[in-house]
Amino acid sequence: MIEVKINGLFLTQSQASGVILKEIHGERTLPIIIGEYEAQSIALGLENIKPPRPITHDLTLRIIESLGGQIERVIVTDLRNNTYYAIIQIRRKMKLYEIDARPSDAIALAVRQNIPIYVEEEVMRKGAYTPDEMQELDETPIDLKQNRLEQLKKELQEAVEKEEYERAAKIRDEIKKLESRQS
Repeated sequence: MIEVKINGLFLTQSQASGVILKEIHGERTLPIIIGEYEAQSIALGLENIKPPRPITHDLTLRIIESLGGQIERVIVTDLRNNTYYAIIQIRRKMKLYEIDARPSDAIALAVRQNIPIYVEEEVMRKGAYTPDEMQELDETPIDLKQNRLEQLKKELQEAVEKEEYERAAKIRDEIKKLESRQS
């Protein structure tokens, strides 16, 4: 597992919100598209702003604490079909519970109590970018990026038609990377 920190929040051209996770001991960054509400909640947590009434993430933390639990860490565990998965590890007495969660909700909880955030290596391998990849993309004209994207989509369709699912998955991941970079 790779420990990460929140490197920022972003808004895509299509007005979708996202969070950027960056390796603490490395250079890769992992952008994850999230909901607007979750982005606002993360921003409140990062700025340590306490609303007059508890919002859902504050309430969730209060419930966990009231029941004698404590969040130990959150982990982004998987990336399947362009969807990220996470777990929240909660310790209560001597037992460790792993609760399935969206990464955005897990991160919103983590920022409120300075809880460590981790990403599985396989997820970083599939979805993260190095500074060199980001620079290459920034230097590529938009028209070339769009042409490459269209070419990959055709290749994906062909791979699916030929039932080459492993190849199709690799192409899909490349399409996802290009699309998220254009955002």
